[in-house]
Amino acid sequence: MKHQVKSVGMKHINRLKVVLAEKQKTGKWLAEQLGKDPATVSRWCSNSVQPTVETFAKIAELLNVDMKELFNSSK
Repeated sequence: MKHQVKSVGMKHINRLKVVLAEKQKTGKWLAEQLGKDPATVSRWCSNSVQPTVETFAKIAELLNVDMKELFNSSK
């Protein structure tokens, strides 16, 4: 079973909310594409939990972006 990673004590790891807005897509749309609950995608967008690496790869493909665009720089 694949697990989501909680972002305990961490800053915003992903920029999923920003990239969705740039692509004019909604969390609901992404949830439908991935077969996930919209509440799960909402938690990803708020960085309260993170999707798996495999899910990030699927998201990047759906949004037609390089996977690294989904992450904030650690600098």
